[in-house]
Amino acid sequence: MEMVPIEETQLVPKEAPLDQASEMSLVLSGFEAGKKNFLQLTDKDGEQPQIASDESGTADSSGLDDSSQDRFIGPLPRDGTVGCSSDYSSPSYSYSSILNKSDTGYVGLVNQAMTCYLNSLLQTLFMTPEFRNALYKWEFEDSEEDPVNSIPYQLQRLFVLLQTSKKRAIETTDVTRSFGWDSSEAWQQHDVQELCRVMFDALEQKWKQTEQADLINQLYQGKLKDYVRCLECGYESWRIDTYLDIPLVIRPFGASQAFGSVEEALQAFIQPETLDGPNQYFCERCKKKCDARKGLRFLHFPYLLTLQLKRFDFDYTTMHRIKLNDRMTFPEELDMSPFIDVEDEKSPQTESCTDSGAENEGSCHSDQMSNDFSTDDALDEGICLDNTSSTERVLKPKSSLTFELFSVMVHSGSAAGGHYYACIKSFSDSQWYSFNDQHVSKITQDDIRKTYGGSSGSRGYYSSAFASSTNAYMLMYRLKDPSRNAKFLEVGDFPEHIKRLMQREKESEEQEKRQREIERNTCKIKLFGMHPVKMMMVENKLEVHKDKTLREATEMAYKLMDLEGVVPLDCCRLVKYDEFHEYLERSYEGEEDMPMGLLLGGVKSSYMFDLLLEIRRPDQVFQPYKPGEVMVKVHVVDLKSESIAAPVSVRAYLNQTITEFKQLIAQATGLCAETMRVILERCYNDLRLLSVPNKTLKAEGFFRSNKVFVESSDSTDHQAVFTDSVLWKLLDRHGNTIRLFVSLPEQSPGSLANRTSCPKASADSEDSLDGAKGSRKSVEAILEESTEKLKNLSLQQQQQQSSSTSDSQKSSEHSDFEHIESPAQEPDAASQPSQTENCTRAASDTENQFPSEERSDSDVNNDRSTSSVDSDILSSSHSSDTLCNADSGPLPLANGLDSHSITSSRRSKAHEGKKEKWDTTEEDSGTDSEYDENGKIKADSQYLYFKAEPYSQEDGSGEGQKCLLVHVDKRITLAAFKQNLEPFVGVPSTQFKVFRVYANNQEFESVRLNETLSSFSDDNKITIRLGRALKKGEYRVKVYQLLVNDPEPCKFLLDTVFAKGMTVRQSKEELLPQLKDQCKLDLSIDRFRLRKKTWKNPGTVFLDYHVYEEDINISSNWEVFLEVLEEPERMKSMSQLAVLTRRWCPAQMKLEAFREVVLESSSVEELKEKLSELSGIPLENLEFAKGRGTFPCDISLLEIHQDLDWNPKVSTLNVWPLYICDDGAVIFYR
Repeated sequence: MEMVPIEETQLVPKEAPLDQASEMSLVLSGFEAGKKNFLQLTDKDGEQPQIASDESGTADSSGLDDSSQDRFIGPLPRDGTVGCSSDYSSPSYSYSSILNKSDTGYVGLVNQAMTCYLNSLLQTLFMTPEFRNALYKWEFEDSEEDPVNSIPYQLQRLFVLLQTSKKRAIETTDVTRSFGWDSSEAWQQHDVQELCRVMFDALEQKWKQTEQADLINQLYQGKLKDYVRCLECGYESWRIDTYLDIPLVIRPFGASQAFGSVEEALQAFIQPETLDGPNQYFCERCKKKCDARKGLRFLHFPYLLTLQLKRFDFDYTTMHRIKLNDRMTFPEELDMSPFIDVEDEKSPQTESCTDSGAENEGSCHSDQMSNDFSTDDALDEGICLDNTSSTERVLKPKSSLTFELFSVMVHSGSAAGGHYYACIKSFSDSQWYSFNDQHVSKITQDDIRKTYGGSSGSRGYYSSAFASSTNAYMLMYRLKDPSRNAKFLEVGDFPEHIKRLMQREKESEEQEKRQREIERNTCKIKLFGMHPVKMMMVENKLEVHKDKTLREATEMAYKLMDLEGVVPLDCCRLVKYDEFHEYLERSYEGEEDMPMGLLLGGVKSSYMFDLLLEIRRPDQVFQPYKPGEVMVKVHVVDLKSESIAAPVSVRAYLNQTITEFKQLIAQATGLCAETMRVILERCYNDLRLLSVPNKTLKAEGFFRSNKVFVESSDSTDHQAVFTDSVLWKLLDRHGNTIRLFVSLPEQSPGSLANRTSCPKASADSEDSLDGAKGSRKSVEAILEESTEKLKNLSLQQQQQQSSSTSDSQKSSEHSDFEHIESPAQEPDAASQPSQTENCTRAASDTENQFPSEERSDSDVNNDRSTSSVDSDILSSSHSSDTLCNADSGPLPLANGLDSHSITSSRRSKAHEGKKEKWDTTEEDSGTDSEYDENGKIKADSQYLYFKAEPYSQEDGSGEGQKCLLVHVDKRITLAAFKQNLEPFVGVPSTQFKVFRVYANNQEFESVRLNETLSSFSDDNKITIRLGRALKKGEYRVKVYQLLVNDPEPCKFLLDTVFAKGMTVRQSKEELLPQLKDQCKLDLSIDRFRLRKKTWKNPGTVFLDYHVYEEDINISSNWEVFLEVLEEPERMKSMSQLAVLTRRWCPAQMKLEAFREVVLESSSVEELKEKLSELSGIPLENLEFAKGRGTFPCDISLLEIHQDLDWNPKVSTLNVWPLYICDDGAVIFYR
């Protein structure tokens, strides 16, 4: 490591390496007194800084001893854990502490989230020579299985890494993935003993038909006898069970005193109980009930003995799960000979043997394997795995039964949660180690004794539930037998397939290390750039090595932005940029050869600034950007064309005056400074005229990045008060105008090609045509051509109208669309609107083929009936976005007008004759009426900007979706917005719906017609769907199918309309044809029901006589479940209760399908009777529990026993802890 002093005042730091062996003083070494001096630590010869060992003073390349806390760089261990740290919150570990192997020589395991219980078990298995060696001998066959899903293979990989990796800790994600867990499982803490059994079961399944098929049984399985002996005649009934672990009670039920040692608990485990009084046993020999003795006897201990200390219990007085922290000692060597039943090695002929596969109701947890053991089964003490022969060893009664402790799994915490770690003794050197996730450290016998536990008595009502302590939870012993105790396989003795695996993992680790080194020296910073072709700001992430120069980084950014062949490289440069304020902070002139690490201030996880790739034209010159300048985006306003130009960037200083600032703008834009008006937009809709010449920019409120509008002309507008001026109105319109993408509805294929856009609002009087002085002939020629075309089209449309309507009804979005005749046309030309009124209506040309209302013969035969073409001619010029001027004659346009302006929300007089109105009021249906009392438009008086132009959006089929690009003032009401869209949709605004599309493509209908579009923003998407508007008292309803036994129980079917006052049966009758047409569901009215939907939870069953609004609350965009019934409806009254039940079969480890149970009352007794009748389980043996969470109340099969509140002590369902008051509750039973 080298230290380099850096002088603060230098622009480019001057570096001078310090000689660490030098006797020179700091001042002579280049440090300056009275000033800040900086030291830069750099790599020496490419090596990272290391921690010097206390003994030698040299770098300790082997890593870090966790036990030497004074030399640990990073978070210090907390107290309360044995020789390790549990503080993982700080990211500031040194490289050696994270990457290098602990000097214990052992590798830790990374905690994925809450996988400490898994890590402690995996380390114990790894430190078991017999298990590890047997696992290495098994060879994975690629052709048979995917390695990702193979538990033995992933364990094998993990063990190889634990033995050979140079890392401090390795990940267990591949192992958990092989279990079939997703990432959420890592956040659930499981029980170590439970996990052990699940893993062993999985290994046994995978190892069938292999040499390791019986490995688990050979190592971990023992046998015990469950017996009952008659005290009168001596007859004994018994069965033999197998076990993988022995559960030891810490404190007997009802006792205040705990067992003091493991030996006491073992003695209590085999202590028989007397069955007398009402508990007498019926003796087969005596043929009567007799006093008897019931108990357990050990017949055989496994080679690896597992003792589970039952520290977790349930307190029935407080109704809380508790942890027992009582002290329980355990010996380093355990003699099990006092607990073996030698007399039972040969069983007398008078005994009765039952199937060992039967479920054991005693305290011992049988693994319930379906093996039958005969009375003369040899007492197998395990297979010596180093011996290739499979000869079973018979344990003689006099053989040693001394077991040696080698693993203590510790739980630190309370019953509510905590942390697991393992203390394991290495059989190589008899040294104890603490394996605490990624930390491995040496510990002593004193540390082991600290895990005995021990706490003061009860300290309060909830003390046991939340009392926290660190104590042993699971113990593992190995039989002491020098002839059979195995040693670990050394690397040189590995089988060939393990050597190949080790080589692959080593190469992968080296590659990862190289990649990590590159990552450590790579600057990652956001890169922005305005793409000259796409004309949009593009964002990327620039990853550049710290030693790359600015010139090289610019070339990388150039390629990253796909600018090759678009602009020359020398027309690009990187500048410092603040994306949030859109501010160019500074440029880097003359620093093209400076390393990026120095330029950006080092390699950091994140930067407070960004980079912008700036592009110039070949004839331009880059401006230098200096720190301290402010950036101003100048928009030039042209009052004549009412346009606002794209911004021009100008840089200024905050101490400049307004007069100086105007001169600056004049140079950049070429405008006259004398007549210039400058308006600052400080925030949205806050426009400020900068009129005081000597005021500074800072005083006017300029910041790092600013936006101004400038106008310079000789018009009289500048004499008006600013808020009354044309400029202010134009800027106000500009500030409130948003851009929307509107998708128009698809039409049925038969009619789409033959339709033309023919708005009824178009003028067709002679007077309007007289205004077209210079273009009279072209207008008449076009009219004659289009009239002939329209005659033919109208005849075709009449023929296709019926097919078109039926086609549209087939799609879900057209299902509620009713064909409405065209609004009545007044034949008298005088009744038609003048051109000024009519400029509010326009349509696209024939080529764009936007859908329109159907035309009738009377429309075509009308003298001077307008087509889509002449409506374009009679509308305002598409280059103007303002109100039409009746004095200016229309321009001769080609038959391809691509945009037009609709700038008023007035309804034309052609529609005034149509008196039809929907009296939809907000309190009734959540919508507002589009009309006032006289049938006129409410928004009649207000002028608001609206401009629409068609554009095509390509879909996957190569055909463009018909869309509009709409610029609209967001202060417009939804009603006026819909009326402006009428010419493009082709039907009145009452006959289509507006849906707002959100980021996740979810659509929500906008229904409040007198609300404005103020909640919309630029580039929002809108979908138009055909369908009538809601009438008074009607509500839009989404219908979902409830499929209780499907993986996805909630399936969307269709949208429909329900009305206030309608009965449930009437709504079902209306649904039947819609379900048949749209969902292919052919149902009878008595074989489905509707029910309440709350998120994904099924609720109240709606009965046929229920009335919406009276019995059932209904609202806008309501959602309801439809459930198909296998039998006629059993729910007849509101006093009944429908619950969904699911049987849990512990023996098969599976849940059966949901079945509905209808109760006449809320009685628990009735529920249990119905469940007993349904399942055949005797009433006295039946237990039930309420499901938790959202339907279908999924729960892990491993946790269903302890996580649910089985058999709550209540008599009715509507009280705590059940609270079942509504239909749809989930009940598990067993």
